[in-house]
Amino acid sequence: GSRKLQHLRADPRATVVARSGWQWVTVEGTAEIMGPDDPAPDTDAEKLRLLLRAVFEAAGGTHDDWDTYDRVMREERRAAVLIAPTRVYSNPG
Repeated sequence: GSRKLQHLRADPRATVVARSGWQWVTVEGTAEIMGPDDPAPDTDAEKLRLLLRAVFEAAGGTHDDWDTYDRVMREERRAAVLIAPTRVYSNPG
């Protein structure tokens, strides 16, 4: 985890590929890290807490105890990586 963040801090270019069966989409762009070690303007601890929850839920995650989730994210100094797309492409179909 933290090694990937170190690489993105040094070079924020990123590529993300999502695949389902033979269908895929690629997003290339510039990464912005938002976390306790990478504070973003206008993003305080509360906004980061809500962002980490939103990312988790968007990925299909659910949790029975959000207070525990928030505590673990804080203790592990978790971050979100947001990509500002510069190029998006997929396979035909």
